[in-house]
Amino acid sequence: MKKSLTLILFIVALAALLFYNTTLRQREVVILSTNDMHANIDNYAALATAVGQCRDTVETLLVDAGDRWTGNAFVDLAESRLPIIELMNSVGYNVATLGNHEFDAGAAVLQNAVDYADFTTICANMQSSNADLKTLAPTAIIKTKCGIKIGFVGVVTNYDNGHPDGSEEVFKGLEFIDPMQAAETAVAECEDCDVKVLLSHMADDKDMIFASRFENYDLIIGGHSHMIVDTLVGKTVIGQTGRKLKNVGATRIKLKGRKIISIEYENIPLSNYPKDSVTLSMVEKIESNPALKVKVGELSAPTNLIGFANLETKLIAQATSSQIGFYHYGGIRIAEYPAGDVSLLTLYNLEPFESKVHTIVMTPAQMRKMIVTKFNDTKNLKESHRIDLFSTTPYDIVVDSAGEAVTVRFPKLVEGKKYRVALSDYVGKKYEAIEGDNHTEQNILVVDILLKHFREHGVVVPDNVAKQRIVKR
Repeated sequence: MKKSLTLILFIVALAALLFYNTTLRQREVVILSTNDMHANIDNYAALATAVGQCRDTVETLLVDAGDRWTGNAFVDLAESRLPIIELMNSVGYNVATLGNHEFDAGAAVLQNAVDYADFTTICANMQSSNADLKTLAPTAIIKTKCGIKIGFVGVVTNYDNGHPDGSEEVFKGLEFIDPMQAAETAVAECEDCDVKVLLSHMADDKDMIFASRFENYDLIIGGHSHMIVDTLVGKTVIGQTGRKLKNVGATRIKLKGRKIISIEYENIPLSNYPKDSVTLSMVEKIESNPALKVKVGELSAPTNLIGFANLETKLIAQATSSQIGFYHYGGIRIAEYPAGDVSLLTLYNLEPFESKVHTIVMTPAQMRKMIVTKFNDTKNLKESHRIDLFSTTPYDIVVDSAGEAVTVRFPKLVEGKKYRVALSDYVGKKYEAIEGDNHTEQNILVVDILLKHFREHGVVVPDNVAKQRIVKR
C-alpha cells in the first residue's frame, strides 16, 4: 500500500511539473543572426563580443542565412575558403543555410566547408547527384537547455534559370525545387517544435510573399537582397541584417509553457561592441597575406560605383577590341573608394567572381531589347527598375507613367549598324534577351585586365560621371 501511494504521489508530481512546464512556466531564448557576410571579417571580433555578452545573460543560438564568402580575397583565395568557417566555428554558430555564393567555388569546396563546420548546414530545396556534394538535411531541430524546442528549415533562392545565381558549371548534378514549396513541405518535420524558424536566402520580397500566404513559421531570418529588414507579415516576424557583417540580428522569443507570448526582432550595429582579442588575432592572421597588399597603382581622386563601372566597361571593351562595353550593377563590389593606393586586394574585392569577358555583335535594337527586358524584369525584382547595365555608350531609358521602360535612346549610335560589344560574364550568361552574332566567351579575366591597366598607368584618373539616365516619356 505504501509503495502504491508513493507511486501515485510521484505520478501526480510529474504531471504537475509537466503541466507547469507546458502551460505556466515562462522561458526565453535569443536567436542571433547574420546574412550576406561575403567574407567581410573585420567585424568578427565585435561579433564575438556581442555573442559572448548575449550568452552570458540569456540562452542564445547563433544562425546564418547564407552567402558567407565571395567578397574578401583573404578568404576567397585561401584553400577551400575555410578561414570564414574557422571564424564561424570559433564564435559558435549553431545552424546555417546556403546562399547562392556558397556554390561559387564548386561542389567540392562547398562540401569541404560543410564537413569542416562545427555547425549544421541545412537546405530543403537542393538535391545532389554530384559525387562532390551530398544532399543536405532540410531541417535542424535544437532543444535549448531550458527545454525550448526550435525547428529550423533552410532554403536558397533558385529564381534564375532553375538554380541560384551563378555560373552554370558550378550547378552540374544539382537540382533545386521552388524554395517556397520546399519550405512549406519541410516544416512538417518541425511539427512538434515550440518555435519554427525559416533560414531563407530568397530575398526579403520573396520572404514577405511567402509569409503572407503561409503562416506556419514564427520567424524568417532572411538574406540575399542585402536589405535591412525588421517587419511583421501576418504573425510571422521577418528580419535581415543588410550585408558585410555591419549588424547582427537579435530575436528575443518569450514563451509561457509552450505558447509563444512575444517575438521581438532588432538589428544591432556591431560598431557598438569592442573587439574580442582572441577573435581579433584570428582575423589579423587571416589578413596577413603580404602578396595581396602589394600596391599595383593609384587613384588620383575618390571614386564610387559609377566610377568603377565606367572604368570596367572601358577596359573590357579595349581588351577585346570592342566598340562598346556593358557591365552589370551587381558585379561591381566596391561602392566607394578613396584617392590613393590601390592594392591587388582592392582589385580582387572589386571583382571577386573570376569573371571572363563575353563579346557579341549587336545592333542598337538588340541592345535596346536587352536593356528594356532587364529594366522590366519581373523575376529579379531587386535588379529591375534601376540602371542595371552600365555602358561606355551613353543612353536614356524612357519610362511611362507606371515606371516601366518603353524604349532606350542611344544618342551616339546609328540605328541598324552592327557594333562589337563586350559584356561582363554574368550578363553574357544570365541576362535574358541577349541577341546578336558571334557570341563568344573570351578567355580573359576581368581582374587581369584591371591589374594590367593599373600597372601600366600607375595613376588612374576616375570618371565618376554617370552615362546612363532614367527619363520620363
